[in-house]
Amino acid sequence: MRLSRYFLPTLKEAPSDAQIVSHQLMLRAGMIKQEAAGIYAWLPLGLRVLNRIEQIVREEQEKAGAVELLMPTLQLADLWRESGRYDAYGPEMLRITDRHERELLYGPTNEEMVTDIFRSFVKSYKSLPLNLFHIQWKFRDERRPRFGVMRGREFLMKDAYSFDLDEASARTAYNRMFVAYLNTFARLGLKAVPMRADTGPIGGDLSHEFIVLAETGESEVFCDRKLVEMAPPGHDFDAETVQAVFNERTALYAATEEMHDAAQFEAQTAEADRLSARGIEVGHIFYFGTKYSEPMKAKVAGPDGVDTNVHMGSYGVGVSRLLGAIIEASHDEAGIIWPDSVAPFDVVVINLRVSDPAVCEACEAAVAALEAAGKSVLYDDTDERPGGKFATADLIGIPWQLTIGPKGVAEGVVELKRRATGEKSTVALDAALEAIG
Repeated sequence: MRLSRYFLPTLKEAPSDAQIVSHQLMLRAGMIKQEAAGIYAWLPLGLRVLNRIEQIVREEQEKAGAVELLMPTLQLADLWRESGRYDAYGPEMLRITDRHERELLYGPTNEEMVTDIFRSFVKSYKSLPLNLFHIQWKFRDERRPRFGVMRGREFLMKDAYSFDLDEASARTAYNRMFVAYLNTFARLGLKAVPMRADTGPIGGDLSHEFIVLAETGESEVFCDRKLVEMAPPGHDFDAETVQAVFNERTALYAATEEMHDAAQFEAQTAEADRLSARGIEVGHIFYFGTKYSEPMKAKVAGPDGVDTNVHMGSYGVGVSRLLGAIIEASHDEAGIIWPDSVAPFDVVVINLRVSDPAVCEACEAAVAALEAAGKSVLYDDTDERPGGKFATADLIGIPWQLTIGPKGVAEGVVELKRRATGEKSTVALDAALEAIG
């Protein structure tokens, strides 16, 4: 992609109302534009990152056995009346009446709708276990939307819903999602710690938040340092394996400030392992038994032929929120530092003299070689001054910068910079391509 033909409206300064780093940098890097309070247009650079995050989330859900579908954004109010949540949910729900006086709502979550889909088609325990997920835009009418995509009103979420015959099977489904989330956040370059959580308006008696540690996090968290250092568990989703992972992680202390017990923290955790930090919630999982299946009559015939209410869980990941969380956890004074897995481009090739045919030819050759190797490339072929080009490259956070100028062309070398470390080297193009991988 040539930068001269791309739409990248960067800003030198962030608007004064952008309070946190991720909001500031997303605006400055030309990733989003606010259209209304808590509602954003996703510009090309931001959309590329959003799509990459979404794909990783999707792949990890499928590896854990979840099946994708797509539910509409608008839902019938009558479904929520069946579950008893329509009046209980509160003013965060955007309620709508269409021209035929039908009451609708812009879905903040999908427990009722997916339960209705399930009860329409699944009648036997032989179809279980089942986990359905989708990645869909949601709307919650926050009283004070702030912090950019971290606390918006419209947001992209992955929500999954498990259906099982009994509590034991449902808890295994919960553990599978617990493991899938650890794998997902690791692939996104994040260290996410599972913490016991309040079930809130979703309901149930078992819930965990997944918290990313970041200096600019929303709330204070307390945990055993060993949780942060643990490697992702991998993709063995056998019932015994996921139970062992769940037991290992939950045996160590981890709590948000709302759930924190200082005495328990000290008793349970060695002093050297006590970690107090700031955190950002990026995922939340729930087991709630028959909370929805019972009032909505989502039953299946069991092995004995008797109809029984299915046990359910729900599992959310804030896909759009993850962009903000990644930036909060990975940036410096110059801008964003994207993990390789979600970066909008793998490499930016910087042409230091677009008026020099030899330099342009060398840049075109480098771009062609990188693309042939399967890399996505942003080619800065603008006539901006070198300092401005370097500043833009650092701001938008592309993992590798490959710079070509007249002196390098004459000597047969390029400058290669790794954004995350700032390390630079002057090498032949072949060596640069090998380093980029």
